[in-house]
Amino acid sequence: MNRLWSRVGIRVASVGLLVAGVIGGVYLGQDQEVQAQSAQASLTVQADADEMQLLKERHGQHAAARAYQREAEDEAATKAAAEAKIAAGKARTVEKKLIEKKAAEKKAEEAKKAESGGGSGATVPYTGPIPDSCNEYSGNRETGCALMLKAGFKIDQFPCLDKLWKKESGWNHRASNASSGAYGIPQSLPGSKMASEGSDWKTNPATQIKWGLGYIKGRYNTPCNAWSHSQNTGWY
Repeated sequence: MNRLWSRVGIRVASVGLLVAGVIGGVYLGQDQEVQAQSAQASLTVQADADEMQLLKERHGQHAAARAYQREAEDEAATKAAAEAKIAAGKARTVEKKLIEKKAAEKKAEEAKKAESGGGSGATVPYTGPIPDSCNEYSGNRETGCALMLKAGFKIDQFPCLDKLWKKESGWNHRASNASSGAYGIPQSLPGSKMASEGSDWKTNPATQIKWGLGYIKGRYNTPCNAWSHSQNTGWY
């Protein structure tokens, strides 16, 4: 009888251990599954974080690239504008020089015609005496030198008078400014003012020169003072 209960007890204990092992295995499996799920969730979170960091880095790179491109474009545009400004300035300078050259050539041609008696109308020749100090000049300039000395100015004033009237008319007694109405060697404005020296003011260089010397003496005292004023203001 005791052996029977002993066997029964052993079997019950074995069954208990078996049941406990099964239960423990179930809990262990569940725990491993939970751990696996937790590890997978951690990996997923880390992957998402890494991907987000990569996106941020790429966004930053793209933003930097765009900023660099805009800076390069702005720099290129500034450089192009500066080059265009320089080119335009050079073009204006060249154009101005060409205009001045043509104007000077035209003035010289007109002066040459005037001094040789060319052009329309008969030029009245100068028949007065020519001092030796004026022999180096010719045409209207020679006449101007002689009349300047006769008017009481020293010979050292003639270089100033020469430059002044070269600028004004090129010593052309038919020089006419269509926009202002100025006329003749001294560019009298209007030309009819020179009639005070003679009715032949349109064709007689001496008449124009006499009037011009009188104008200079009354307003500037000397030809060099008149030339200085012209240099400072552009007119006399």
